[in-house]
Amino acid sequence: MSSFSLAVRDSSTMLRRNLLHARRYPSLTLNLLLTPVMLLLLFVYIFGDTMSGGAGRSAYIAYIVPGILLMTIGSTVVGTAVSVATDMNEGIIARFRTMAIHRGSVLFGHVVGSVLQAVVSVVLVGAVGVAMGFRSTDATAVEWLAALGLLVLFSLAVTWIAVGMGMGSPNAEAASNNAMPLILLPLISSAFVPLHSMPGWFQPIARYQPFTPAIETLRGLLLGTEIGNNGWIAIAWCLGLTVLGHRWSKAQFDRDPE
Repeated sequence: MSSFSLAVRDSSTMLRRNLLHARRYPSLTLNLLLTPVMLLLLFVYIFGDTMSGGAGRSAYIAYIVPGILLMTIGSTVVGTAVSVATDMNEGIIARFRTMAIHRGSVLFGHVVGSVLQAVVSVVLVGAVGVAMGFRSTDATAVEWLAALGLLVLFSLAVTWIAVGMGMGSPNAEAASNNAMPLILLPLISSAFVPLHSMPGWFQPIARYQPFTPAIETLRGLLLGTEIGNNGWIAIAWCLGLTVLGHRWSKAQFDRDPE
């Protein structure tokens, strides 16, 4: 069997293992999904009229849903960090190191499984948004595909970062705490309010982080707003985080256990 065939076979096995874990223990994913859903309900039905600046609740739900979708990805991959940390501390990773399997398959199983869960989570939260009144009637089929591609690429990027966080954490609780920025960063982005409404000193912080250009690009694709250079910045962030996360995770996985 060629090296490529071995990698594909072992990666498929590890993916199946992680999907089975997710199916047997769905409470972690469901608990993480509660955060974006509750924020969507809270900001639309409680604060919607105020946050819309007089434009109305329907206008605000169109504004907030793209940000909530990106936040859903950040929330979901926290479970990946916890899962990786659990594997590291239960000794299964050490066991995998001694087996005749492709070394990269362990990491790729976690990553692909997490991306699939993130996409499913986005679909579920998006369905809640549609039930609440979100509509994207002007988006073409190409724009919908581009939006899906952006969501998958962003999921891949933050998943690799989450894997690195999980591998560097001493236990599952620490992994959950270390991955909290993936939930908190959307709160200080343009997800809930436009950048120009923020204090001047804070705007650069919100503007030059990975979530804001991705959110603005998603809004442009689904709602027809101006994308500008946000699309290229979002792709650059995704590719940069993917490379960084992959190298970080691989370095930790390849490091000989003490």
